Amino acid sequence: MCFSATASFAAAAGLGAMGAVTLREAKTKSRIPLAAMPLLFGIQQAVEGVVWISARVPWLQTTAAFVYVLFSHVLWPFCVPFAVGAIEPPGRRKTVLKGFLLCGVALSLWLAAYIVRGPVMASLTTGCVVYQMILPPIPYGLAAYVFVTCFSCLISSHKFIRVLGLAMLGALAIALWAYQQAFYSVWCFFAAILSIIIYAHLRQGRGLWPLPVQKKLKASG
Repeated sequence: MCFSATASFAAAAGLGAMGAVTLREAKTKSRIPLAAMPLLFGIQQAVEGVVWISARVPWLQTTAAFVYVLFSHVLWPFCVPFAVGAIEPPGRRKTVLKGFLLCGVALSLWLAAYIVRGPVMASLTTGCVVYQMILPPIPYGLAAYVFVTCFSCLISSHKFIRVLGLAMLGALAIALWAYQQAFYSVWCFFAAILSIIIYAHLRQGRGLWPLPVQKKLKASG
């Protein structure tokens, strides 16, 4: 995260361990994308740790910053709606989530087009990593980002996934209020920690669908 190299690597280790446990809870292929998210967050935090320790090696820091931004700005906009849509039972919500996925893919490509123009730089300040890059105007880019990540969770029929969406919105508000320059880094850290909610979802009853859907499936069977 944006506080120190030690914090980033500690978070990476914890998320890596939790990611391994979470993946074991993925009993079907449709759950694997969601279950993989804590591990992906762990890799992202490890990359930010490299950003911290490579200040005296400019090429390594620049490379690490670029990889981090690929995670934060390109991976998550399509990964989140894809993972949420994959576990959604058939119905209107799943159809809507397909629309979110298309928007997420478009947003990822849009942001990637800006990012690859470069340069991507990282500035280390007191307790913060500030990433500097060319991006779309903040109100438009951030609004689209929040829409495809947080709101795709909010329309899920799964309780814990909706909780995750609300928690990510709360984390965004805190990051914007307390760490304006480094809010992407801080928000990603909070989201990484909140991915424990994914484990809670996968453990809940170990059922494939929400309880009301399970009852309907049993009744129809």
